[in-house]
Amino acid sequence: MTTSNTDAHVTAELNRLRESIDNIDAAVVHMLAERFKATQQVGHLKAEHHLPPADPAREARQITRLRQLAENARLDPAFAEKLLNFIVAEVIRHHERIAEESAGPQD
Repeated sequence: MTTSNTDAHVTAELNRLRESIDNIDAAVVHMLAERFKATQQVGHLKAEHHLPPADPAREARQITRLRQLAENARLDPAFAEKLLNFIVAEVIRHHERIAEESAGPQD
């Protein structure tokens, strides 16, 4: 194989892999959007029933569950935990905002 053929082959393979990565990224974004739609509903339910925005016991169970899923998928469990913590922090922020909005103005 000549250098130009190798370069063309490498470029084609890079493009194929990058297209796959782009598709996966799109799927991740759409899955996160669906997740946040569900957590918004949870936030409204919590606000309606005056439940706290955070649920540390559930969060701990989810971390344990996600770490196990990550191990089974050969993904770094610490990375999976960091990702979940980031997502949960955003969910809690949304729940706090929903609770504030449903409480109305404080006079």
